[in-house]
Amino acid sequence: MTEQKTSQAPRALPPVHEAFLPREHALHRPRHGRRQAVALACAAVFFATPVLASLSGVHPGQFENRALTEFPSLGQGWSFFPQLAQWATDHLAFREQAVHTADGLSRGLFGEAPPLGGQPQAPEGPIPAQPTAPAPVVDYPKVLEGKSGWLYLGDEIASHCNLSKPLDQTMAELDRLRDGVRASGRQFVVVVAPDKTTIAPEYLPANYAGKDCRQRTAAEFWHRADADNAVIDLRGGLEAQGRAVGAPVYGPQDAHWSDEGGMLMARSLAEAMSPGSTASWVIKPGDPWQLAADLPPLIGHTGQTSGRHYEVLTDGKRDQTREVLSDLKAPLKLQSASGTGTYQGPVALLGDSFTYRALPYLAATFGELTAQHHSALLIDTGKSVGKLFADNRVVAIEVAERTLASGTFGLLAPQVVDNILAELAARPIR
Repeated sequence: MTEQKTSQAPRALPPVHEAFLPREHALHRPRHGRRQAVALACAAVFFATPVLASLSGVHPGQFENRALTEFPSLGQGWSFFPQLAQWATDHLAFREQAVHTADGLSRGLFGEAPPLGGQPQAPEGPIPAQPTAPAPVVDYPKVLEGKSGWLYLGDEIASHCNLSKPLDQTMAELDRLRDGVRASGRQFVVVVAPDKTTIAPEYLPANYAGKDCRQRTAAEFWHRADADNAVIDLRGGLEAQGRAVGAPVYGPQDAHWSDEGGMLMARSLAEAMSPGSTASWVIKPGDPWQLAADLPPLIGHTGQTSGRHYEVLTDGKRDQTREVLSDLKAPLKLQSASGTGTYQGPVALLGDSFTYRALPYLAATFGELTAQHHSALLIDTGKSVGKLFADNRVVAIEVAERTLASGTFGLLAPQVVDNILAELAARPIR
């Protein structure tokens, strides 16, 4: 008798997490629970520390040679994201202390400055459809240490080597703004504050990263700027002022010009608006001053920069300079100057940190001037700036060479120019 075998379905295996399968199994996946927990804990510490520090009264301070980045506007488009990253970096508590600590450790242990620079930022905008060859990565330092203790802002090199858009495009937008302002019946004038590397190159190291492209871009930039009939080139005047005082008008450890530059800026603006108006000026040296330099803190050091105030007798008799303290985040109205040698028409001036040391001399020169920082552009893509320009008969701009040459000057973003010119066209001067 043949034994019959009953066929049974194979028993299903109990459910097993893929992490418990043999490593050779095709479906094996390792567990990351512990790593995820550590990552979450680190993230919690990272985000909670600034918040707790702020609640305890610890707030980020301004220790670089610029104001802290304002929270960006969504209306900026793609540039919102890099601005957001810079805002987050600027507002980290204890960042200054971290920079100082890093510098001390690097110099103490390795005998060299720490690599406090940053990678060049990727161009703003959507990802290109076609892949492009990666650009060479150069890590420019925040501060370039030169000869005889001289320091230079690293962005003066990086800005000339990593242009966010071609120089032709930048200058074309500047020309479009100029033509639109003039078409509205207003005067238009631009003062470019030269970089320290342009005015005092003799103290730069013999070799440094970006030397060739900085020199090449600077030469092309100034050639283009001098060809623009709205741009005031202060290089010759600043070099003459340096010869007169026996030293460059940019301090060895500061990224900005001293009072000589601020005074030259005010005088040049007045001459551009009314040629010959400053012929009556008498300038006398005033009291010396000394302040904390702005470049040493970027590498964990401290330093001093010094200079001298000046008396500006616009009519040859009265000194009309006065101390003016303002960060220009809000519009600043200067309305005290009067008499011979002053300009009395309504002027709108958009400036940056170079304008700070010009304020006492602008106050002595202009009877009706409203000044504001470029950062006002971030509020509403130029609409408020358009209103400021429309309220005045003269539009004046002061901008640093590194900002204009790099193509990052917010005033020349196409949408900003559009908004400004639309406001001016709606309110022309006949």
